[in-house]
Amino acid sequence: MATEKGHYNIVFIGHVDHGKSTMVGRLMYDSGMLPETEMKKLRAEAESRGKGSFAFAYLMDNLKEERERGVTIDVNYKQLITPHRIITVIDAPGHRDFIKNMIKGTSQADVAVLVVAAPEGVQPQTKEHAFIAQVMGIKKIFIGVNKMDAVNYDEKRYKEVVDGAKKLLMGSGFKEENITPLALSAWMGDNIAKKSDKMPWYTGKTLLEHLDMIEPPSLPTDKPLRLPIEDVYSIKGIGLVPVGRVEAGIMRPNDKVVVMPGNKPAEIKSIESHHQAMTEAKPGDNIGFSVRGWTKEDLTKGDVVGLASNPPTVVKEFTAQIIVLQHPTAIAAGYTPVFHIHTLQQSCTVTELLKKLDPRTGATLEENPKFLKAGDAAIVKIKPLKPICVENFKDYPALGRFAIRDMGSTVAAGVIIEVVKN
Repeated sequence: MATEKGHYNIVFIGHVDHGKSTMVGRLMYDSGMLPETEMKKLRAEAESRGKGSFAFAYLMDNLKEERERGVTIDVNYKQLITPHRIITVIDAPGHRDFIKNMIKGTSQADVAVLVVAAPEGVQPQTKEHAFIAQVMGIKKIFIGVNKMDAVNYDEKRYKEVVDGAKKLLMGSGFKEENITPLALSAWMGDNIAKKSDKMPWYTGKTLLEHLDMIEPPSLPTDKPLRLPIEDVYSIKGIGLVPVGRVEAGIMRPNDKVVVMPGNKPAEIKSIESHHQAMTEAKPGDNIGFSVRGWTKEDLTKGDVVGLASNPPTVVKEFTAQIIVLQHPTAIAAGYTPVFHIHTLQQSCTVTELLKKLDPRTGATLEENPKFLKAGDAAIVKIKPLKPICVENFKDYPALGRFAIRDMGSTVAAGVIIEVVKN
């Protein structure tokens, strides 16, 4: 629940097996959010599978398949309460097969921890995740150099990894003053919530101390309500419960709402977050709410809920600034991949390439280029195969940034700069 403490969302990202889930589990345990009894159960289960070192990770990896394979598949949320903050912790998958879930998690975050294992350093997914985090609007990022125990707490190795990660982040567009490196061992608990005595050379704060000091974003409570639907449940005795994160405005019980693009009206009965009833939900709150007036057929993941008096924008076309991450050939007009925008996944056609830009300065390099290849930045026109709810990035950042996926990988990412209403 959003309180005077200040609330923000943080996502843990990085290459597969670099220890993200273990770091989150250790953070919850050492900060007192994970009871000893539950930790004992997780330890016993991890040991019974011959994966003792995965005990902390099991807190976040609660799907059976994740435990058997030892990888995070979906996005998991936990609440962390520190002396001055209430934080929603998002553990995003590192494995490249599940990158769309990583994009989903990152698009909901205000801050990121890029976890880089000290022995391996920067890896392919580290690069992809760093880039996506930047395009998805994350400004502040930590470099969590993990597994310092595996390199005997060597300062020289720490500095090498930090240099590599910093170069990568600044090349992706992060500003140096928004990058903070940390020397950590999630498995051993070094500098997660407790200061380590194994690295006297590290004079920085612990991860928990940093998290407790982060300034939460100013909430767009003065804007009209926007809540993209993440999922819809039918709960016995309650009925239909859509879930999602409030991205702008305020939602209260008895509000008259509408879901777009279907234009179906309803009334809010009750709202809850982390199993607690709420009298109002503000931006940043991940909530479930019960309604009068909708059936399951009225709602689809990616639809957007707003007040009936100020419904979400439905668009038939939009202009965007994109950066191409990778593409086996090239992107040209007529290209129709899947766009991931807030909780929406929708095929859209790139109808026109307006101009190619210098990715570092934003200056125009070429008008109406014929094609775009990896590394190119451009302004393009896009037409969804059917009307969708999106907004200009500058008005509603969470509803105006996207990733483009094709053939199992993220080929580009971008932000919406202009919309043509339906």
